[in-house]
Amino acid sequence: MQLLARVQFGSLEHLLPIILAIVFCIVMFSYVKSKSEKTKSLVFKYLGIFVSGFILVFHVYQICLGDYNFKTDLPLFLCSFIALFIWVFTLTQKYSLFEILLFWIIAGTSQGVITPDIAEGFPSFDYFRYWVVHLGLLTIIAYAIAILKMRPTIKSVFKSFFMLQIYVVCMLVVNYSLGTNYSYLNSKPISGSVLDYLGDWPYYIIIAQLILLPLFLLIYFPFYLAKKKSLNTIETL
Repeated sequence: MQLLARVQFGSLEHLLPIILAIVFCIVMFSYVKSKSEKTKSLVFKYLGIFVSGFILVFHVYQICLGDYNFKTDLPLFLCSFIALFIWVFTLTQKYSLFEILLFWIIAGTSQGVITPDIAEGFPSFDYFRYWVVHLGLLTIIAYAIAILKMRPTIKSVFKSFFMLQIYVVCMLVVNYSLGTNYSYLNSKPISGSVLDYLGDWPYYIIIAQLILLPLFLLIYFPFYLAKKKSLNTIETL
């Protein structure tokens, strides 16, 4: 059986899913914008169920094939971990979850979209799993912002950063116990990524941690400007 080649940066396999996701979001957002709150909520729930359901089916399928490797295949990488439980957020629409997930998804998932780490390209199951997870999460968080009008506060930045530290500590324990490399805490991914510019292990982990908080603040900045502009508009009325 011929192995499919790793997806290359800038290739059609890389760019086409992104373009299709953008078109999908434009069409879907335009459709639901004028619909009732009940419809908006229902669509949001279905998005989460689809993403979580897809990754669950993927892992069950891999286990059934008999070549599932618990050292590399568990859904413990940040994006896969979020995707597995994103249905909780879309079903409950809890603001506390939005505060955490907004920064995790934009900072982490966007990097995965820009520099994909996919061992087997189209039409492998893993290829579709990768894009459903990454582009699906971005679609969900964009929906929460554009349609459900959720907005973070400055407290959200620090809350999200703190919860991320808990996740990192948990992954360090898992990696130490199982001899794994989840979330690339023991070594960088084979494909190119922004981590390549941050030095060797363990320096890239330390530098990444130092960069995260300013990055979260940068993500928050447009929301701060929008809120400030809205307040100034109200004051002038």
